[in-house]
Amino acid sequence: MLVLGVGLAEAEPLKIRAGWVVLSDWSAVWMEKKDLAVHYGQSYVFDPIHYAGTPVMITALANNELEIASLAYSTLPIAIVNAGMDDITVIADDLQDGVDGYHSDEFDVLADGPIHKVEELKGKILATNAAGSAVDVAMKAMLRQRGLMDKRDYTVIEAPFPTMKAMLAQKKADLVPLVPPFNFDLGLKKIARRLFAARDALGVSQLVIWCARKPFIDRHRAALVDFFEDTLRMVHWYLDTKNHDVAQQIAARITKQPADQFGWLYTQDDYYRDPNMMPNLEALQKNIDLTHELGFVRTSFDVRAHADLSLIEEAAKRLK
Repeated sequence: MLVLGVGLAEAEPLKIRAGWVVLSDWSAVWMEKKDLAVHYGQSYVFDPIHYAGTPVMITALANNELEIASLAYSTLPIAIVNAGMDDITVIADDLQDGVDGYHSDEFDVLADGPIHKVEELKGKILATNAAGSAVDVAMKAMLRQRGLMDKRDYTVIEAPFPTMKAMLAQKKADLVPLVPPFNFDLGLKKIARRLFAARDALGVSQLVIWCARKPFIDRHRAALVDFFEDTLRMVHWYLDTKNHDVAQQIAARITKQPADQFGWLYTQDDYYRDPNMMPNLEALQKNIDLTHELGFVRTSFDVRAHADLSLIEEAAKRLK
């Protein structure tokens, strides 16, 4: 009976809990196209979990409360270097910023204000969503290129993205960062002017990646390839322009917002997403080196030593 019990336990589908923060994360919309997941319920089951931010996912990974985390390039080195989680592994792309023809996070000032170039931000108040975030790194990198240093030459305050429009309008901040969908606000466009974009400071950024811990990957490789085969099938569906109207309805259902607010989603007004979920490791290396140069982590590291792309590579071959 004991042997039979062990056999039944081993036959149970692998539970994959994946964290997401915003609608742009693939995990946020995954269950809406579960009908495309041919292996779901057989070799694995999927459980997307919402988190307020990527740093919280580091703790969840450490406590085995999460199997896959959507980490920003600024969060990954914090997990590996500062938190000492040396087995965290990059397994797939989620979002890329600054790819030619696609969205790049923007940094706006008042349209009728006196600031027309980055150097004129000296002595000003700059808003960020969180210290050490990808948006924060891009902003401080641009100012550093113009000779302006944090604390010495300007003041940074933190505020949630939904409040950035009010922060600028009420002159509580002289510069605010804008990410989808907030950069499409028509009221904002009437009062704001873009000063620079993240691509101006960083070029292409591997903004968000999917990560898992190496022991988990090694134990469950076959089920994970099944999972990625199904996920890639969904990615291809969402990126297909003929499905755009339905994708907008899905976004509306998840967010409880009108569908017409999501015309930008999965278009060139959105972030770039690799159709085979292949991350840009060269860009990611530059991003992580920069977080070290700006003082957010004490050292950099070789990204390729913390990446395993074999799961998505094998999954992509199945779909050819």
